[in-house]
Amino acid sequence: METPHSDTSGGVAGSEPRVHFRVTRFIMEAGVKLAMRSIPIATACTIYHKFFREISLEAYDPYLVAMSSIYLAGKVEEQHLRIRDIINVSNSYFHPGSEPLELDSRFWELRDSVVQCELLVLRALRFQVSFQHPHKYLLHYLMALKHWLNRYSWQRTPVAIVAWALLRDSYHGGLCLRFQPQHLAVAVLYLALQVYGVEVPAEEEAEKPWWQVFSEDLTKPIIDNIVSDLIQIYAMDTEIP
Repeated sequence: METPHSDTSGGVAGSEPRVHFRVTRFIMEAGVKLAMRSIPIATACTIYHKFFREISLEAYDPYLVAMSSIYLAGKVEEQHLRIRDIINVSNSYFHPGSEPLELDSRFWELRDSVVQCELLVLRALRFQVSFQHPHKYLLHYLMALKHWLNRYSWQRTPVAIVAWALLRDSYHGGLCLRFQPQHLAVAVLYLALQVYGVEVPAEEEAEKPWWQVFSEDLTKPIIDNIVSDLIQIYAMDTEIP
């Protein structure tokens, strides 16, 4: 199975962020086809980003690392996946309409590569592959916010849907490594409210802004940084076919 060869000198993606954007998009699409839950997909993306924070992009095929990250994430999050399924889903991603790979020498070589790469990733990450994701915080914050807002404002705007979409898309970049999970959860909720012009009741009279109620150590500059990084991800999405 051939993967799109990427380099940082103007090849497939043109720059490291673009390479990582493409590869994490592959992880997400493959994860959906493998019926992975949202947390295992987030873990796979985080493992991938953390690996390439430690290792030069030129050193290894990022798509092979991505396949190994999917396999490893399934183990970490107790949603075990068969390597054969990962390989076949990946092959159909790179070669749409192709038949599943035969169990020939080529398949077994690729299987061995995924397994060996998994061990490499584990060593590079010093076996620290369990992560605290923003998902549970966002769920908690959404439930609290739903009670603050009037029912009409909540029902007529898809704030929750957009916040979850923003959180999912944040894994195209390395936000999961740069920001605390609580801060990420608040920031995507803040942006979703801004997009639809929804105001939190009595915010002007409150002692502190609503987002600081959820996370006391959060500051407006941190929110602005997260929002800025998210906007860059969406800008990249429009540039990459």
